[in-house]
Order: sequence, then structure tokens, then C-alpha cells
Amino acid sequence: MYMNTKLETSILLNQYHIKNRLVMAPMCMYQSDDTGIVKPFHEAHYYMHALGGIGLVMVEATAIDPNGRISLNDLGIWSDDHIKGLGVLSSRIKEAGSISCIQINHAGRKAVGHDILGPSSIQLEGKEHVPKEMTLEDISHTIKNFQNAAMRADKAGFDMVEIHAAHGYLVSQFMSPLSNERNDAYGLKHQFLNDVIQAVKEVWPVEKAISVRISGTEYHHEGFDIDDVIEILKACDLDRVDIIHVSSGGNIRPNVTSFEEGYQLPLARKIKQQLNMKTIGGGLLKDHIIGEHALIHEDCDMVFYGRLLLRDPFYFLRHIDSLEFPTPYKRGKLTP
Repeated sequence: MYMNTKLETSILLNQYHIKNRLVMAPMCMYQSDDTGIVKPFHEAHYYMHALGGIGLVMVEATAIDPNGRISLNDLGIWSDDHIKGLGVLSSRIKEAGSISCIQINHAGRKAVGHDILGPSSIQLEGKEHVPKEMTLEDISHTIKNFQNAAMRADKAGFDMVEIHAAHGYLVSQFMSPLSNERNDAYGLKHQFLNDVIQAVKEVWPVEKAISVRISGTEYHHEGFDIDDVIEILKACDLDRVDIIHVSSGGNIRPNVTSFEEGYQLPLARKIKQQLNMKTIGGGLLKDHIIGEHALIHEDCDMVFYGRLLLRDPFYFLRHIDSLEFPTPYKRGKLTP
């Protein structure tokens, strides 16, 4: 079944005319090893999804520090040794007609391994270790690592870099009263995020795009909510940030047992309205219908899909007529 849809319309982010409003969410694949090097799996995975017609393909959370990995199988961007493999990913994504983005991340107190760091020495529920409270030197070093990661992302040819400030990882930890009890300048919930943004801006080409992914709420009465997040973002210098990618949760077990399809869209809508910025929204979207409605009702400007694309990388080729089937696969295209 083919349809005309707002999802198929183009959008301008900085200099990039993205062919449609579809975003492949950055989803951790855990398919590297302790080197963090790109493997054949990653090359096939991202190329395949770009062939599926997605306008913006985001590479998974990529570690800026070996001690900041979510798992020991994370992709890495902490070394120049990673540039070559990441360059293959960005070139394959672009060759297939998509815009390439990489998400850079430090897991903070959610990291594995040794020397676990956090804004404060507050243990995460379910983790055995108690993180070390970061010194100002630790903070400066980590901000520099974000900056170095952005430089490597540029050398690898990515069109966009996304700062991961969601899901209870390090930047998000600084934003939250659940994990940040500092009494210095970094006790201000926006300060670390703002400093990371400024460090990335210093080295990221002005013609390339920047995204920030945030959690819009922690689903906990002692954590931040959407109004807190909006105030944090207002306190940051966002002049070079092209879009806010809105997710939720991750820093602590939520006081919610189930989520509805599109449950994060109201968060994206509120940020879009109050900050007058483009947003990416979504959340457990099972097909194109709610995503289409979100764009019509201006909840967001682009729509991210995750699990749907893992189930069916070519889903949108079958539902949006304007998307061009890759030439080798055209014989498999169904006619209405």
C-alpha cells in the first residue's frame, strides 16, 4: 500500500536538504569488541537502513572514552584508530542517499569497567560500584574528549554530530538532582551540557549540523520533568544546535509500568513550542500513522523510528510511494 504523506517531505537542517522526515534512531548494537572498532556487522547494518529510504541515519552511541562505555562491545571514537572504520559507515550511509549522523556519548555512572565516574558519588540502583565524584580536572578532560570525538567524527565524514544528553548517561546525570549534588559551578544543572556544546562547536564545521538528544522527563518525583529540561536548555547557548532529539527516562527506574505508542511526542511538542526549535519526536511507533499525525499537528519536525526498523528495514519503501527502491531490489516492489 502506497500513500502520500508528510513524512516524505524534505527538511533543511543547516546546509542539508534531508529528503524526508524519517530518522533512524541511534540504537546500541553491542557488536564491536574491546577495541571499539567498526565491524562488518556495522557496515551492513547502517548501509541496509540507508537503502531503506531513511532521510537521516544515526549511528549508535559511540564512546568518547574507553572508561565511558555502556558495554565492552560499544563502538568507540576515543582514538584516531576509529576514524577509518567510522568513515566507512558515513560514506556507506551517504552513498545510499541518507544524511549521516553519529551520536557521541559517555556513560558516566552507567559505564562498565574501572574508574567509573559521575557528577557525584551516588550509586546507581542495580550497579555494584559507587562512582567517583568527578574533579574539575576530570570534567575538563571529559569535555575535551567530547571535543576530540567531534573532530574525529568530522574527519570520518559525518554530516551531523549528536551529543547524547539523555537516558541517564553522563551529560544527563549532570542535569538531574538524582545524580548531581555538587556545590560548585557544575551543580548548575545546565553547565556541563552547555560546556560540552561549546566545546563541540569550536571544532565542528559551521556548515555541518548539530543535534542534542535529551530525556524530557525522568518519570520520578525527585528527578527532572519537561519544565526543568526546558529551563536547562534555555540556559544553554544553542545558537549552533540545529535540532533537539527528544527521548525520556534512563537515569533511574521510572515510576511508570507501561508506555503508549508515541508517548514522547508531547515532550517534543513542548520543547518545539517553548524554544522555537526543530525537534525529533517519537516513542514506540509501530507504523507510519502516528508519525504522520505528529508532523501534521506540529508535535515535531522529524520522527524517529527504532524497533520498527530493526524488524523491517524496508518498511517505508512499501508505504511511501516517493521513496525510491534501490535498483537491485526494484523487482520486489509491489504495485498498488
